[in-house]
Amino acid sequence: MKKNHIVLFFCGITILLLIGAEVSEDEAYNQGVSAQGAVLIEQESGRVLFEKEAETQMRIASITKIMTAILAIEYGDLDDTVKVSKNAAWTEGSSIYLAENEKILLKDLIYGLMLRSGNDAAVAIAEHVGGSLEGFVYLMNQKAEEIGMKNTFFSNPHGLDDHEEHYSTAFDMALLTQYAMKNPTYAEVSSTKSYTSKTEEDRIRVFKNKNRLLTQLYKYSTGGKTGYTKRAKRTLVSTAEKDDLKFIAVTINAPSDWNDHMNLFDWGYSKFDLQTVIKKGVVEQIEDPFYKDKLEADFSFEYPVSEKDKQNLSRRVIVPNPTNEERWKKEGYPSPIGTIQVELNNEVIGIVPLHYKGAEIQQESFYKKWLKKLFMINEAFSYG
Repeated sequence: MKKNHIVLFFCGITILLLIGAEVSEDEAYNQGVSAQGAVLIEQESGRVLFEKEAETQMRIASITKIMTAILAIEYGDLDDTVKVSKNAAWTEGSSIYLAENEKILLKDLIYGLMLRSGNDAAVAIAEHVGGSLEGFVYLMNQKAEEIGMKNTFFSNPHGLDDHEEHYSTAFDMALLTQYAMKNPTYAEVSSTKSYTSKTEEDRIRVFKNKNRLLTQLYKYSTGGKTGYTKRAKRTLVSTAEKDDLKFIAVTINAPSDWNDHMNLFDWGYSKFDLQTVIKKGVVEQIEDPFYKDKLEADFSFEYPVSEKDKQNLSRRVIVPNPTNEERWKKEGYPSPIGTIQVELNNEVIGIVPLHYKGAEIQQESFYKKWLKKLFMINEAFSYG
């Protein structure tokens, strides 16, 4: 997968710090997946570890409901009471069996949506949060654009095959899940195995999660969403965590999706470790007298790496020549005074700002303004 990176040009000192390690030959992943489209990414960094037709547009069925759920959480009040319309109650397909004019909490609808894949819950949510189905679909596509889902278009809140223009990709759905998992409420709902709903009419429903990875098959599972329609076939998004390493797997049109996900997760955990490439605090291995033991990283930077990756990791410190040392002492040091740039196979994977240790800083330096214009730090990076 190709990604654009920003190249920094700065007249100053560049210090290259190589990170080396013994390397063993990494075997190619040969377990195979049954899915037509698949991807495995590391949740915090977003690094793609495995892909198969990951950017091919396909029908996605009920994994659509990940978008419906996160919008309901972000734009709705979970304690709102929703009056179920006839349109919602009569929605075809998988259902939590809502009745027309029934009153139910938005929170309960979200659990019914995610655990039981209720299409009726999806429509009730859409009408309540978006004001109408059309209004909610607009919000779905707006959010998709915001997240960077470049090959996605939504036409409904449930994923039924009632529109031709309703599709996404394995990679886009991984991006959506990465975004959604940052929300604690979404993460809690996604990881729930069973939930009991009680309405104003004392109607009790118990929602058992359809995600067998979570409930039966995979001990490191932390949630996800199932899907199926006759045209899309089996679709599945799932998340897992082991030893602080978090994965997101997506498969589309996968006859053996449970096995696909378990194989992908097991392969990922056997090949990758979460490495702290930059530690918060003083940057070591700098010999320049002016900067030695004086540059501090604002935060730690962690990244999933294989043994083979470790010999190809490097850190590039970019700082200005200290020609203005006397003026800096009087007026304050630039903030940040530089950056430390992490590279893997000569491609930038992270940028961390640096400050001069113990120095009084300028309120708004020229360099800081320049940095703001030149690059943005990716929010998907892990801040340790």
